[in-house]
Amino acid sequence: MIIQNPFPETDKDRRHIWEMLMKRDIDAFLQEDWSMIANDFITDGFTGVDACFSNNPDEWEFKFPDVELYRTAWLKQARYFKATEWAEDAEACLWRVTTISDIGLSGNTALVRKKFSGDIAKSDGQKTTLNWQSLFYCRKKNGQWKIAGFTGYLPYDAMPAAHPGKITMHVPTHAGQHKTAGPYSPVLIVEGKKLVVISGQAAIDIDGNIKGDSIEAQTIFTLQNCSKALESAGCTLQDVFKVNVYMKDLAQWERFNQIYRKYFLPPLPVRTAVQTGLLPGLLVEIELWAIKN
Repeated sequence: MIIQNPFPETDKDRRHIWEMLMKRDIDAFLQEDWSMIANDFITDGFTGVDACFSNNPDEWEFKFPDVELYRTAWLKQARYFKATEWAEDAEACLWRVTTISDIGLSGNTALVRKKFSGDIAKSDGQKTTLNWQSLFYCRKKNGQWKIAGFTGYLPYDAMPAAHPGKITMHVPTHAGQHKTAGPYSPVLIVEGKKLVVISGQAAIDIDGNIKGDSIEAQTIFTLQNCSKALESAGCTLQDVFKVNVYMKDLAQWERFNQIYRKYFLPPLPVRTAVQTGLLPGLLVEIELWAIKN
């Protein structure tokens, strides 16, 4: 699946920039071949900033003061991508999650918004979630458009109008975990203004009665209690970024996960689980950390 250049034939500048930052960059990335794009950069005065998925410029890092450092990082990412066992065609998934539709021109300078949004399935059943954008600063030199610098890994909400004030959570590109990992993210970068933490919840009703005698029944009731507690603070389960699970018997782990995975959407919260003693009659207790604007 290769997307056709979205700009008309008459818009030669934008078509050239799109070919450079989309088609040529993806082709080179898949082949781990920097030589295919080496001439697309202006080395004199090049600057590259890593926004670290943050809206706060105080947290941005000046990681690429020259093209060579960016080349090293770019090749490292390309090798990691090629070494990963994807459950779908690598080229098709890159085209699916990458877009450039907004190129601002002013004379011989251009501002390009390159956006990455979507999930890529891995062969082990896990997913890599992309949700960021990069701003590329381009200049026309000797009749050819080239990259003079960029600010990368800026937060990106694919539907900002539909979700005002939406919390952004990102799984870092190179975050990984073992093949037997359950329904959780290994690492999350979270942005928000207010932290909401609820005490450990269990399958206990308002009158103090334990509900359910199986791990499935208690997990459902416990997560429902968690949801109610979050609602009192204006949050939902989708605002959760950290989960602590305490189980009486980890031999019931798979049965617990079958219920748990139905309550959360990607990017999944990070999670820790331990076997420990609980109050008589309880099989599981769950503590949640959430964040909101």
